[in-house]
Amino acid sequence: MIALYLAINSIATAAENKIIIGSKMDSESYLLAEIMAQVLENNGFEVERKFGLGGTLICYNALVAGEIDLYPEYTGTVSAVILTPEERQQTNGTIESFKTQLNQKGLNLFSPFGFNNSYVLTMKKSLSENLNINKISDLKSHTDLVVSVSHEFLNRDDGWPGLKAAYGLDLPATGIQHGLAYKAIDEGSIDITDAYSTDGDIERYKLTFLQDDLGFFPKYYGAAFARTDFSDKAVAAISKLENSLDDEGMRTLNAKVVIDQKTFSSVAHDFLEKRGFINPNQINEQNSITSRLIRNTVTHIKLTLIALIIGCFTGLLLAVVIFRSQVISRYVIYFSGLLQTIPSIALLALMIPILGIGEVPAITALFLYSLLPILRSAVTALSTIDPVLTNVSKAIGMNKYQQLRYVLFPLALPNILAGIKTAAVICIGTATLAAFIGAGGLGEPIVTGLALNDTSLILQGAIPAAILAIIVELIFEGLEKRIIPAHMRKAH
Repeated sequence: MIALYLAINSIATAAENKIIIGSKMDSESYLLAEIMAQVLENNGFEVERKFGLGGTLICYNALVAGEIDLYPEYTGTVSAVILTPEERQQTNGTIESFKTQLNQKGLNLFSPFGFNNSYVLTMKKSLSENLNINKISDLKSHTDLVVSVSHEFLNRDDGWPGLKAAYGLDLPATGIQHGLAYKAIDEGSIDITDAYSTDGDIERYKLTFLQDDLGFFPKYYGAAFARTDFSDKAVAAISKLENSLDDEGMRTLNAKVVIDQKTFSSVAHDFLEKRGFINPNQINEQNSITSRLIRNTVTHIKLTLIALIIGCFTGLLLAVVIFRSQVISRYVIYFSGLLQTIPSIALLALMIPILGIGEVPAITALFLYSLLPILRSAVTALSTIDPVLTNVSKAIGMNKYQQLRYVLFPLALPNILAGIKTAAVICIGTATLAAFIGAGGLGEPIVTGLALNDTSLILQGAIPAAILAIIVELIFEGLEKRIIPAHMRKAH
């Protein structure tokens, strides 16, 4: 009994000391999350990193659902996106009033890190000088400029809709991933995009801010965001970071990542060591590219394989049950087709309130996407077999099970394998999006590469995923040669 008590107590203590930290997709969010992670690790906590979780909606829902315990947020985002209009009216615009409203939701906004990372509109310095555009209001007389902003900014009240109304702008805008916008503006594909005032990319691409002459943008003070059940020891550790960074300091740290190409971990470690927040002798371990590649590939294969196995079992079983009824088959396949029309990232985001983040919702989404090709190929193959063969099997006394096993299934096998192969390739490609909800895999370096606009990181995920797809094709070709007679392969 004593041993059992000690074991249970040990497990409970370990769970209490484990903290899951999330971040959004932009590089500053990665960096702030890594800074918080290292501070907590220095204070005896086990930290699990779930970085690059997409936008505010995904991170916030994950925090509320208990899938993550902490992530960096901004006061302007809290006011404009997280608080409802009714809750916002009950605040006076101060951080303390935000905290009061959030506490009622079981959430805790820490005091800010010290810097204000406000939204800004930015363009190339050379273009700004040529067109004499210095203020946002100057854009009213330049309706031919190409505007493309981050997707979140495009739809937020404190983003493009509100800005356009406040300044009376007659400029259409399209959405673009934040990290890619800088490259697009540098290459001249777009003229204007949104940015964060502490972005290191501003200096990297020689951009300039347009003055917010009407004072539209609120203050966006960076701060740690957690639930009220966050342990007192962890609160004390994170509170050390309050007022530790000003605007210039944050911009310098960001520049070390995006310009000097240093890792988030090393930049965070150097900052914390210099400020005395961590032990100078603490080892800053870095995973090699090879170890990360192996880990991400194994995770990717696991997600794909589990989803495909469930998809095969469900799809083939369902096909066997319904293929004899043309009406039922049509409706079931139609419903499966509807699932394919849901954008992958939207389906993943919708699952967070139900299944949380991580591998379970990722596998569920991959299973749903694999179902249509498996089900359709099996139903089509089984229902289009020559009726003469079915009648002959009946004539020689076969029951329905024997017909299926010895006649229908062998004849349908080439098409069934083709459907499974298609589903496998779809799963491999779609699984890269699993990184947006913290499931890891080969999408992890892709998401990080997008945040940093780092092509080499993107390729670390894209190339292995493409190789996996090719390997799957070859495996299925070999399988077909092994189990399907040559004359059936030629016919197929």
